[in-house]
Amino acid sequence: MRYFLSIVALLVIGILGWFWLSGGFDSLAVWAASWQRDFQNAIAGGLRRVRTGDIAAAVTVLGACFAYGVAHAAGPGHGKVLIGGYGFARRVPMLRLSLIALAASLGQAVTAVLLVYAGVLVLNLGREAMVDLTEAIIAPVSYAAIALIGLWLAWRGLRRLLQRAHDHDHQGEGNHCSSCGHAHGPSLDQIEQVGNLREIAALIAGIAMRPCTGALFVLIITWQMGIGGLGIAGAFAMAFGTALVTIFVGLVAGGLRGGMLASFSGSPQLARVAAGVELLAGTVVMFLAGGLLLRAL
Repeated sequence: MRYFLSIVALLVIGILGWFWLSGGFDSLAVWAASWQRDFQNAIAGGLRRVRTGDIAAAVTVLGACFAYGVAHAAGPGHGKVLIGGYGFARRVPMLRLSLIALAASLGQAVTAVLLVYAGVLVLNLGREAMVDLTEAIIAPVSYAAIALIGLWLAWRGLRRLLQRAHDHDHQGEGNHCSSCGHAHGPSLDQIEQVGNLREIAALIAGIAMRPCTGALFVLIITWQMGIGGLGIAGAFAMAFGTALVTIFVGLVAGGLRGGMLASFSGSPQLARVAAGVELLAGTVVMFLAGGLLLRAL
């Protein structure tokens, strides 16, 4: 079974690589942008109906906001890069990884609310100025933070990979060597530990500090219409839609990791392979986030 999981994991990675090289992700981004525009138009129309007294239209607005969040998350984004990379680099329980992704997405909504209401109430900024502020300052800072997290993952994987191993072969039955008494073939539970609170906080903050532009749009227009409460609810509906996709990406990445390492369970090479996976994941996160940073500058 473990060899089958490894083959499936390698097959999925190969398909993803082919999809990327063939320009599939670019096509996906175009599709997602088109859907975002359609949902944004639906949101604007629903808000106008709410303004005229059609309270039932509020449900339509929230549904369109949720769908916008799903479509937004389907395109290129730093949240999926970091959550997917972290799930691939570290052995994290699926529930905890899902909660991290959910907290990061909700954090984006919180950032959007704070940014908009600080901007309109304190600085008297309009929608264009708010978006410019996000794209010119907040987005590059977020990408830089994620690139640093990727660098940290890669460095930790490299450091573990270069650690000196025992200079003799495993002897005896079981997990422990009869010669030295050490476990040459640790299990995944022995070589992996879930990150501490500071590590998790860094992951969430790196994603949450860059709000969704769709949430900014909804918050500003609803504030101008005098229905700000609906705008705040809409921003969080978008966050739940985004979280749905981000959680899926994280779970797939974690499953791929488990499948790749399954065939090495109990092997002396498990620690080295796990470190190599962490190095690979951190390098990918670092370069993808670095590319987003260069594009934003």
